[in-house]
Amino acid sequence: MTAPTTDPVIKQYRVQISDNDLKILKALNKRIRLVKSLKDYKESQGLSFHDAAQEDWIVTFLSRANRGPISHEGLRDIYALILEVVKREVLGLEGKKAE
Repeated sequence: MTAPTTDPVIKQYRVQISDNDLKILKALNKRIRLVKSLKDYKESQGLSFHDAAQEDWIVTFLSRANRGPISHEGLRDIYALILEVVKREVLGLEGKKAE
Protein backbone atom coordinates (compact mmCIF):
# COMPACT_ATOMS: atom_id res chain seq x y z
CA MET A 1 0.00 0.00 0.00
CA THR A 2 1.30 3.45 -0.94
CA ALA A 3 1.57 6.13 1.76
CA PRO A 4 -0.83 9.07 1.22
CA THR A 5 2.07 11.51 0.94
CA THR A 6 3.63 9.60 -1.97
CA ASP A 7 0.53 8.29 -3.74
CA PRO A 8 0.42 10.07 -7.14
CA VAL A 9 -3.37 9.99 -7.32
CA ILE A 10 -3.68 11.63 -3.90
CA LYS A 11 -1.06 14.21 -4.89
CA GLN A 12 -2.98 15.04 -8.07
CA TYR A 13 -6.26 15.47 -6.20
CA ARG A 14 -4.53 17.69 -3.66
CA VAL A 15 -3.07 19.84 -6.44
CA GLN A 16 -6.52 20.21 -8.00
CA ILE A 17 -8.08 21.02 -4.63
CA SER A 18 -5.37 23.62 -3.91
CA ASP A 19 -5.93 25.19 -7.34
CA ASN A 20 -9.64 25.36 -6.63
CA ASP A 21 -9.00 26.87 -3.18
CA LEU A 22 -6.93 29.61 -4.81
CA LYS A 23 -9.81 30.37 -7.18
CA ILE A 24 -12.22 30.56 -4.23
CA LEU A 25 -9.84 32.92 -2.41
CA LYS A 26 -9.50 35.13 -5.48
CA ALA A 27 -13.30 35.23 -5.87
CA LEU A 28 -13.81 36.12 -2.21
CA ASN A 29 -11.28 38.95 -2.38
CA LYS A 30 -12.93 40.24 -5.56
CA ARG A 31 -16.33 40.09 -3.85
CA ILE A 32 -15.01 42.13 -0.93
CA ARG A 33 -13.62 44.79 -3.28
CA LEU A 34 -16.90 44.95 -5.23
CA VAL A 35 -19.01 45.21 -2.07
CA LYS A 36 -16.70 47.96 -0.79
CA SER A 37 -17.21 49.89 -4.03
CA LEU A 38 -20.96 49.36 -3.80
CA LYS A 39 -20.98 50.53 -0.18
CA ASP A 40 -19.05 53.68 -1.08
CA TYR A 41 -21.47 54.44 -3.93
CA LYS A 42 -24.58 53.79 -1.84
CA GLU A 43 -23.27 56.07 0.91
CA SER A 44 -22.57 58.80 -1.64
CA GLN A 45 -26.22 58.52 -2.67
CA GLY A 46 -27.48 58.59 0.92
CA LEU A 47 -28.53 54.94 0.82
CA SER A 48 -28.15 52.29 3.51
CA PHE A 49 -25.32 49.78 3.08
CA HIS A 50 -27.26 46.76 4.35
CA ASP A 51 -29.99 45.35 2.10
CA ALA A 52 -31.61 42.25 3.62
CA ALA A 53 -33.87 41.75 0.60
CA GLN A 54 -30.84 41.62 -1.72
CA GLU A 55 -29.13 39.11 0.56
CA ASP A 56 -32.25 36.93 0.47
CA TRP A 57 -32.37 37.27 -3.31
CA ILE A 58 -28.74 36.12 -3.63
CA VAL A 59 -29.36 32.97 -1.61
CA THR A 60 -32.59 32.20 -3.49
CA PHE A 61 -30.92 32.79 -6.86
CA LEU A 62 -28.00 30.54 -5.99
CA SER A 63 -30.28 27.86 -4.55
CA ARG A 64 -32.22 27.75 -7.81
CA ALA A 65 -28.97 27.52 -9.80
CA ASN A 66 -27.50 24.85 -7.54
CA ARG A 67 -27.28 21.40 -9.10
CA GLY A 68 -25.23 19.87 -6.28
CA PRO A 69 -23.61 18.03 -4.81
CA ILE A 70 -23.85 20.78 -2.17
CA SER A 71 -27.23 20.67 -0.46
CA HIS A 72 -29.45 23.73 -0.45
CA GLU A 73 -29.04 23.89 3.32
CA GLY A 74 -25.26 23.74 2.96
CA LEU A 75 -25.37 26.50 0.35
CA ARG A 76 -27.49 28.70 2.63
CA ASP A 77 -25.07 28.10 5.51
CA ILE A 78 -22.01 28.95 3.42
CA TYR A 79 -23.56 32.10 1.97
CA ALA A 80 -24.77 33.29 5.35
CA LEU A 81 -21.16 33.05 6.49
CA ILE A 82 -19.79 34.64 3.31
CA LEU A 83 -22.19 37.57 3.62
CA GLU A 84 -21.32 38.04 7.28
CA VAL A 85 -17.56 37.92 6.70
CA VAL A 86 -17.67 40.16 3.62
CA LYS A 87 -19.60 42.85 5.53
CA ARG A 88 -17.13 42.61 8.41
CA GLU A 89 -14.16 42.84 6.03
CA VAL A 90 -15.63 45.83 4.22
CA LEU A 91 -16.21 47.60 7.51
CA GLY A 92 -12.62 46.71 8.47
CA LEU A 93 -11.41 48.41 5.30
CA GLU A 94 -13.27 51.51 6.43
CA GLY A 95 -11.30 51.44 9.69
CA LYS A 96 -8.01 51.15 7.81
CA LYS A 97 -8.97 54.11 5.61
CA ALA A 98 -9.54 56.26 8.72
CA GLU A 99 -6.10 55.44 10.16
